[in-house]
Order: sequence, then C-alpha cells, then structure tokens
Amino acid sequence: MNEGKPTKAKWWSRPRPVSPGVGEVGPVEDISGPGADRDPDGDHNSDGDHQFERDYKSDGDYELDRPATTTAPTGVAGAGSPYVAPAEPGAGSGVGGGDFELERPAAVLQGSVSDAEAVGSPSDAVPAGRAPVAAVPAQQAPEDRPRPLHDPDPYSTPPYGEPGPWAPAPPVQHPAVTPAHGTAMPPGPPPLPAPAPLLAPVPYPSNPHPAPAPWQIYDPWAAPGPLQQNGAAVETKTQRRKRARKALVLGAVALALVSGGVGGAVGAYLERNGGVGDVTLPQAAKEAPGRATDSVAGIAARALPSVVTLHVRGSGEADTGTGFVLDTRGHILTNNHVVEPAGSGGEITVTFSGGESAKATVVGRDSGYDLAVVKVSGVGGLRPMALGNSDSVQVGDPVVAIGAPFDLANTVTSGIISAKERPITAGGEKGDGSDVSYVDALQTDAPINPGNSGGPLLDTRARVIGINSAIRSADGGTDLQGGQAGSIGLGFAIPVNQARRVAEELINTGRATHPVIGVMLDMDYTGDGARVGTKGGGAPVTAGGPGARAGIKAGDVITEVDGQRVHSGEELIVKTRAHRPGDRLRLTLRRGGSQRTVTLVLGSASGG
Repeated sequence: MNEGKPTKAKWWSRPRPVSPGVGEVGPVEDISGPGADRDPDGDHNSDGDHQFERDYKSDGDYELDRPATTTAPTGVAGAGSPYVAPAEPGAGSGVGGGDFELERPAAVLQGSVSDAEAVGSPSDAVPAGRAPVAAVPAQQAPEDRPRPLHDPDPYSTPPYGEPGPWAPAPPVQHPAVTPAHGTAMPPGPPPLPAPAPLLAPVPYPSNPHPAPAPWQIYDPWAAPGPLQQNGAAVETKTQRRKRARKALVLGAVALALVSGGVGGAVGAYLERNGGVGDVTLPQAAKEAPGRATDSVAGIAARALPSVVTLHVRGSGEADTGTGFVLDTRGHILTNNHVVEPAGSGGEITVTFSGGESAKATVVGRDSGYDLAVVKVSGVGGLRPMALGNSDSVQVGDPVVAIGAPFDLANTVTSGIISAKERPITAGGEKGDGSDVSYVDALQTDAPINPGNSGGPLLDTRARVIGINSAIRSADGGTDLQGGQAGSIGLGFAIPVNQARRVAEELINTGRATHPVIGVMLDMDYTGDGARVGTKGGGAPVTAGGPGARAGIKAGDVITEVDGQRVHSGEELIVKTRAHRPGDRLRLTLRRGGSQRTVTLVLGSASGG
C-alpha cells in the first residue's frame, strides 16, 4: 500500500536546530560534489532513499544504524577523503536498542588540501582519528538549503523541547543530512554510552507564593493536582468522599435530633390530652385568686368571715336565719322574728363561716323594729362587720346580700338599690298589733329568700347599709316568717342608721325606745293622710304629750312630715320611727278645710 508514496519521517527523526559550533559552517549540503544527482524531481525522496525503512519495519518505528567509515569509491569527487558508507542493519554501535546521535561532519572547504590548510586556525582542523567530510559549497543559496519540518520551539515544550521531569525522554535521533544515493559518508562517531535511568517522579512542591493570574496557570506538563481558576488546589476524590460522608453523618444526627424532639412533643401532647381520638375541650388557664375589692367577689371575700348562721329551737318551733358580728365581745345583730321561737327557754346555735359553732343567748330584742341582739361567749378571732351610712345611699347603687336561704349558708347574691324610704309593715300575727314592725326600708332587687333574714346588705366597700328583713312574695305576703315563698326581686332592708341606734340600746339597756308624737291614729281611715282618732277607749291626744303641746286635736289629718307626703297611718308611724326620741319634726295639718304647720319634739316610749 505504501508503494510509490513518500514515507513521512517520524517526529524523533526530524532534524532539530543545532547552534553552529566550532568546525561547522551552516547546514550540510550534498557531499557527492556538484556533479551528483540531487533528486531531479525536487521532492527529496527518491525511490531508494527510504527503501530500507519499508523493508526493515514497514508497520512500526525504526532506528537508523550507525554509518561505517570506508574509503570513497574511485571516481567520486574528492577521492582520497574518508567516505561514510551506509551501515547495514544491526551494525555500528553494537547496542541495537540504545539511542545514539550521529556526529556532525567537520566542515572542509571544497578544493585542494592546500586550500583546506589555509582555512584558518587549529580549531578548524579535523580531529585525529576521524575522516574529513566534504565541505558544503559556500556559494549555495539559502533558499536551497533543507529546512526542518518545524520551527524551533522557543518554549522548549515537549515533545520538541526538553521532556518533563516525570517521565524518561523518548528515544530521539538526530541524523545528519543524508547525502544522495551512492555518496560516500564519513565514518560514524564511537558509540555513546547508554543513558542513565531517570529518577522517579518528584512530587509537585506546594507553592507558598500567591497564586498567579488565571492566564498564567495553565501548564499541561505540571505535576498532578488540578487547579481551580484562582490557583487553589481542588480536593481529591478521597477528600470529597470524606467530606460527603461527614456531611451525611451530620445530617443524619441532625435529623435524628429533630425527629426525636418532634416525636417527644407529639407524645407528650397525646399523653396529656388523651390521644388523637379523644375529644379535647378548650379551657382557660388558672388565674390568680385575687379580685378587685369593689367587685362582688372582692366584697364577699371581705364580708363572709363576719357573717353567721343562726339555728333556733324552742316552743315547738325551729327557724333559721342570718346575722353578723358587731364587735369583738361577741355581739351579733339579727332580726327579732329569727330568735322569737327561742323565747325565754329556747336554744340558739351560731355557726361561723369557717364552720365553728357556738351557743348564743339573747341580749335584747324589739318587735317594733324587728331587731335583736345575741351574744356568743368564749369565741376568739371575731371580725366585726363595718357599718356604713344609709343616708348616703342612692337609688341604683350596687349592693350585695349574704345569708343562708333555705339553710344554705354563706350564699351571696347581688343587685341594686331599687328605692329608699319604702314604708313597710311586717308581723301582726298576734292580732293586737304588738308584733307589727314598721320599717322605713331600703328596697333592693338582690335575691332574698327565707333564711336571709337578719343578714347584711352591703355596699361596694363591704360596709353594712341595711339588714335584710322582708320580701314581697307572689302570694301577697310581706314577711319572712310564714310560708316558703321565694324572691321575686322585691326585697326590703332596715336602714343601718336606724338599726345601729336600736342595737346600741339593746346592748346597753336590753330594751329599745321608740320616738312618739303622743296621738292615737285611726287605722281605718281610707283618705289621703293620717287622721287622728276620734273614737276609742282613750284620749285621741295624750295630755301633756308632744302632740298636745304642738296643738294637735282629734280629727286633724297629718299630710306631711318634714315636707314629705304621707298617705296613711302606717306611713306616719314609719316616718316617725325613722327618728330618735328628742328629734324635732315639722308636721303639716289639714283641719276643717284649712292647712297649718306645727313643730314638735318627739317623745320616747319603751318598746317590747
């Protein structure tokens, strides 16, 4: 397949530039003389030039044998000069497998020996033991000289420059220019010693200097270790695997911690709330027990320790009521109708809000005011209830009632003041009117039921402003003694200013005094006002009494007390008993179609 085709020279057999040295005069020309055949077709590749290459090793690399020195044939130009004949394969150096380099022939000027001797200095002489080589014609043009296939590499980059430090140099031959076929060649140089083996690859030293610019980094023959754009070393495969393994382990640990925390929280939630399938109802968190002092809870918290429940037995009757502590000596205020069943030989038991119980005795009671005072002995730590001023109460003020309705101790209800100076009467079971109570009461809508009697009605400062005494029930009753009717929002309390005066008299004297005008009223009169009686077993006007001194006569109709209208005899009694004995009153009278005003000083009568 290679017949008739020129064979390309291998890269290692191509001539390389050699700096002109001593005894060299430029490139070597054909040494056969001017008359030799110089490849008339101009391709520098005759059929016989490389025939031995195809015959010796047609499909692989080959090495040129070292040329042998012979005598030039007769008739060749420059006869008598040494002639370098082509060496047979395998001959020459005796080291068939080693690299060698042909000795460049010494430069000898063409002409006679005398011309050669006249060339110059001893440095141009042919070394001893070597045959001179035909000189290159000095007049040959530069363009006719053979040129290497590649220009010299100024960077010495392999394979044309010096080999890298990591591998042995490839076998390279640098033969001299081959003369035309049949031209005598000078004898070859002695065989060169075998090249010394190269050392093992040296590791690429780390560069302590700053990394060069990116365009100065590239070096395909540098030591292993790829470089990044900035010149820093890239991690090796093992390092990348270690880093990936470490990241995987850390990620697994983090995932385990997060999973454990979430699982624990979910488990705790399920355990606390009873599982996923159970119903969980929302509930507010526990709050502090303290409340505002003016709230119902705050009022109750301060007042309850002073409130007591009374259980009364005697005369075949039993009743339950409420009271509150007046002082540290054990005096307790309650209603008269609560302790009335005990009489003179009954039993009264007082139970405090903390559950302690003690026996009590009656100090004094008054049916006209429906008030009574009992006393407990041998009880310590009593907390007296603070007393307010009922004259300062206004309609609409919030109030709180505490009692034991239907024997349910420490019951707290709340409401407002619905009205003031509401005249009410209670009792009257005896028929002679001796047990009738006349009260200028405070009306409230706070729920009051049987068992609340004698309990306190409190303002927003937990001070007593009234004593709960009566209710208006649905059946028309107005007292808390008979029946078990419930509250309909109409409750009545004795004003504390009146109760305080009566309690002081009961504690100090055992009896209460009633303020009186000194007249007898006609309770059957149906007209507007209170009429002085005209009939009866006694005198309508008590001689020497307050009314007689003021000029009141029988048949007079009293229409106002201190400027307030009165519409019945009960109202006049209520208005009168709202004062103390000795108080001055201004009364408006209607007599015979005329109206007059009188002033009197209230007298005193002993109550019972």
